[in-house]
Amino acid sequence: MRSIAELPHPDFKISIFSMNQKFIVKIEQGTLEQVYKIAEIDLLDGINDLFQLLDEEFLNSVNKRFSEMRVDFKSAYQRNEL
Repeated sequence: MRSIAELPHPDFKISIFSMNQKFIVKIEQGTLEQVYKIAEIDLLDGINDLFQLLDEEFLNSVNKRFSEMRVDFKSAYQRNEL
């Protein structure tokens, strides 16, 4: 897996990788992460099209999902009281 770019964002770390003709977008916030894979062939202008996909609306959804993930994990942890 080859690192292509890191995008600055105030709430999380965004890394873009290339592997097996796919772009892999890894978004991390604390101990949580979300990963999205996009076939390079699906993007006419390559990495530039990928940057356009990562718009404000998408990143707001990602942030919301991180909140939901945190709640889900905390609930599971509390149910099992490890």
